[in-house]
Amino acid sequence: MTTIWELDFYSRPILDERQKKLWELLICQSPIGINDTTDSLYRYSEFTNSQEVNSIWLRSAIEKAIAQAPEPPERIRFFRRQMNNMITKACGELAIPIALSRRTYLLNQWLEQRMEEVYPTYPGYQPGTNPSGQYMNSAPQPLPDALIGERWTFVSLEAGAFTEMSEWDIDFGEAFPLSMMNLAPLSAIPGLIIYSSRAQALAAWMSGLELAFIKFSPASPARLLLNTGGNDCWILANLSNPSTIAEAKRFSEAKSKAKEVHFLAVQSNPESESFAGFWLLQEINV
Repeated sequence: MTTIWELDFYSRPILDERQKKLWELLICQSPIGINDTTDSLYRYSEFTNSQEVNSIWLRSAIEKAIAQAPEPPERIRFFRRQMNNMITKACGELAIPIALSRRTYLLNQWLEQRMEEVYPTYPGYQPGTNPSGQYMNSAPQPLPDALIGERWTFVSLEAGAFTEMSEWDIDFGEAFPLSMMNLAPLSAIPGLIIYSSRAQALAAWMSGLELAFIKFSPASPARLLLNTGGNDCWILANLSNPSTIAEAKRFSEAKSKAKEVHFLAVQSNPESESFAGFWLLQEINV
């Protein structure tokens, strides 16, 4: 199974003796399977002062993390666009592929937990919101013509049904344990299935995009948007039919009730019992 790490290297709301913010490197292993146990996934943390913030320190710290890990990462995800150059240089020198991604679900939870429970215990703690990596999405782009689905439909599955996902016939995809999100087994998880005679090609293309989330945009024209990578956005469908727009609104409402968890699936046709692609997604603020 692929080993993927999630990484954040940024200042924290803690002042050192020079009244400068401490910086911290956080690394955790991505849960990529529905039955992963997040408590057992590898984690690493290390503070440094602002004078040592450079790619040399970061590379050295990543090397220490690798030395302590059960196995090295095959890829590293990070969400902070403003740290792109430093992370690219450090990981490039270690020959580790990187991806600007919003699939940093476990890292996001860990950061929130540390903001609430860990950083306030330090004497130099400064209350307030820590700067995030938020930035505007790029303008929505149309999907390549060859990858536009012929049909699509909104569906819903109970959270408990995903416990058997490891047994489903899926060519491309990624998941995470729903226990991470504290969703009850009967919680309804909304999803979108795309049907295409080129399902394999469509799923293969999507598998290289660091899928983030699907979002309904009610602005005229109403659209279903697929967000990928750090800030890329693709038009899955333009919506003009009032009943379809109403369906999309219900999908969006169901997402909210399920803590923004949802899924995207690709199949060749509605009768198929296999998936060319299946991804569990969550819209998070990073």
